[in-house]
Amino acid sequence: MSRIRAALIDIDGVLTVSWKALPGCVAAMERLRADDVPLALVTNTTSRTRASVAARLAGEGFPIGVDDILTAPAATAAHLREHCPGARVLLINTGDVRDDLGGLTLVDEGGPAPDVVVLGGAGDAFGYASLNRVFRHVRDGARLVAMHRNLYWRTADGLDLDTGAFLLGLEQAAGVEAEITGKPSPTFFATALARLGVAAGETLMVGDDIESDVLAAQRCGITGVLVRTGKYLPETVEAADGEPDHVLDSFADLPDLPELLGKREG
Repeated sequence: MSRIRAALIDIDGVLTVSWKALPGCVAAMERLRADDVPLALVTNTTSRTRASVAARLAGEGFPIGVDDILTAPAATAAHLREHCPGARVLLINTGDVRDDLGGLTLVDEGGPAPDVVVLGGAGDAFGYASLNRVFRHVRDGARLVAMHRNLYWRTADGLDLDTGAFLLGLEQAAGVEAEITGKPSPTFFATALARLGVAAGETLMVGDDIESDVLAAQRCGITGVLVRTGKYLPETVEAADGEPDHVLDSFADLPDLPELLGKREG
């Protein structure tokens, strides 16, 4: 295996669960920082801004700043600014991430008809009335964009349904396929690599989602590392259409991965 120089790291289920640090993860991050490993925290979290994510992680002891964070909302905003400049955007999302959506023309549900409908994270905002309005807007020609396809995520109380569970029904009913701007979109991974200034072949991706984190990264030429925390389920791994390059019990074990920085070359 080629020398690994940099790391992309998911947050929820990898570093934290319900924003509480998992055992050993702060110390592992400190080791990576001490070894000057370029890293980016790449997350489909849609309930917090980049600044809020960084502050919460710092509060748990992680040596992280806002510039280390790439979220699905920030990637979505960049995508829409490039491909749909000036479009009216209706956002359906649980959580306020407007600070990371600079440059977009956001409209309210009762306002002008949107050119683009963006689905963020599932929650109370994903009621029948809102989803039915999304369905009608898309049927009338609005572009459907989703920050991710995650079917579920892990909270302190267990697994909860996420956006992908609702998105599948909308796509089938409206007869369209959504544009995905967060993981597992290749565009999202390309953006993360560009931020670090590294090539795919010298980077690894650490995640708890076999499909959206690990296999999606591997299809982009990035080394995949699956951790047995968060949403990890053995049956999901067995049913996947590929195998991860590495499987670790926890992110806490990452600094000891032999391929990382050529085992620090001595």
